[in-house]
Amino acid sequence: MGELWGVGAAMLSSALGGAAVGATRYVAGVLDPLALGSFRFGVGVLLLAPLAWRGTAPWPARRDWPATLALGLLFFALFPLLFNASLRHTSAARGALALSALPVLTMAVAAALGVEPLTRRKTAGVLLAMGGVALALLAGLAQAPAGAWRGDLLMLGAALCMALYSVWSRPLIRRSGALTFTTLAMAAGALVLLLGASANGSFAPVAQFGRPQWLAIVYLGVFGGAIGFFLWSFALQHTTPTLVALSVTVNPVTAGLVGAWVLDEPLTWNLVAGLLAVLAGIALATTGARGRG
Repeated sequence: MGELWGVGAAMLSSALGGAAVGATRYVAGVLDPLALGSFRFGVGVLLLAPLAWRGTAPWPARRDWPATLALGLLFFALFPLLFNASLRHTSAARGALALSALPVLTMAVAAALGVEPLTRRKTAGVLLAMGGVALALLAGLAQAPAGAWRGDLLMLGAALCMALYSVWSRPLIRRSGALTFTTLAMAAGALVLLLGASANGSFAPVAQFGRPQWLAIVYLGVFGGAIGFFLWSFALQHTTPTLVALSVTVNPVTAGLVGAWVLDEPLTWNLVAGLLAVLAGIALATTGARGRG
């Protein structure tokens, strides 16, 4: 049951992340990656810190602080820089497909480090879910801006950061707690981004922000930051890194469904078929899980 809770939390985290891609692209044209990351994780820390302080879960032990802070810089500083920079060069569809390589990268890293065995069933589930993503994004992949390959490579770099974080952070999260670990790690990344953005003058465009831009920032901080990444850590506490990473395939499909529902965009056959393939892949990999690694 605990593993199912972990997979469910990871899927919800990825669904929130799907909308975060749209919010990021909305303000990426006026804010650079440093400022975007500062807002997203700065707001996230402000929301999580009081809950972590009042909670009963222990904070990471002093011996774990260097690793926790290093992982915070990897995931909450380098990852958002690569992620936000990617969406300046490529389309949302291509970026989402590049990020969906995360399960394969995580599976390879976990297997190489001896953290999680590489099973045929799990591999088949990952490949099926990734195929579903490609099918769902079939139309959008043809519409690529010039030089989109730069954005694709940046997103693959972001996915690698996320894979390493997912594998290396799991034992640390289990020794403390998802909330306290996420708060401390996110604070490290947010501080570095804030210092960099301040030194670079990245907050100057904020003076011209209207209500839509601020709503996008609030969404990124609350749902794309605090809630989304707490759920990610919670998932890592309860199931394997590959199964958590596999949930990323929900991200682009959910974004398409939201667009069809909220923006009255057409609900195409490939989107529906892609969703079914993603869910089938997750089910296949989850029911074939053995052990916790």
